[in-house]
Amino acid sequence: MDFLTSEVNTERKVVLLDSKESQAELGWTSHPSNGWEEISGVDETYKPIRTYQVCNVMEPNQNNWLQTGWIARRDGQRIFIELKFTLRDCNSIPGVTSTCKETFNLYYVESDSDLGWSVHEGKHTKIDTIAADESFTQGDLGERKMKLNTELREIGHLSKRGFHLGFQDVGACVALVSVRVYYKKCLSTVQNLALFPDTVAETAFVTLVEVQGTCVAHAEVDVDNPPRMHCSAEGEWLVPIGKCMCSPGFEEKDGTCR
Repeated sequence: MDFLTSEVNTERKVVLLDSKESQAELGWTSHPSNGWEEISGVDETYKPIRTYQVCNVMEPNQNNWLQTGWIARRDGQRIFIELKFTLRDCNSIPGVTSTCKETFNLYYVESDSDLGWSVHEGKHTKIDTIAADESFTQGDLGERKMKLNTELREIGHLSKRGFHLGFQDVGACVALVSVRVYYKKCLSTVQNLALFPDTVAETAFVTLVEVQGTCVAHAEVDVDNPPRMHCSAEGEWLVPIGKCMCSPGFEEKDGTCR
């Protein structure tokens, strides 16, 4: 799977999955077959997208699973999961007060390779119960209003080469508009005549990663104060320490020695 990079200020997001970028069917695994359904839709900007929805609110004891394809985590240590979805207000659906729900559950399962088409419900680890800040009604449908919710969750301490995400519906009327999975890097930069390479942001439990800088051409390290910087968990460079100095016969100009 190809991966994309996008730069936001000093932060780089390495995108491992973005369902909105898929032009073809997503082809995720749905179980049972009368649960989650893949359909064509549009996002908030009316761009054509592939989405999954389920609305089995009339029957009790729903347990509908949707499992993504295998997502290689690359160098990611701390993985972010951004969900955009719409959810129907149960009070706007007559006769379903005892069976309709307004949440769904987010899971993941680690693996070194694709687990295939089977939903491995018992192997999944729960990340969180996802609720909507805004739910929509029949009136919103009539007015073509999209009350889109965005929720961000993260997982860390991954030990295997990749993972699948799982979505468990227990009786809601919900549409997954997009699923975006990424990790963060500190961008390669030059500071105090030292080059610091792209560095993967670690988990939130390791607040700062110390990185040694390499002197630019025609520069020498200050042996008493070698260059170091710290990559934060949010993908930002912090706390520059030390420096390089231009070699004799060269002078500093625009971050280089000439």
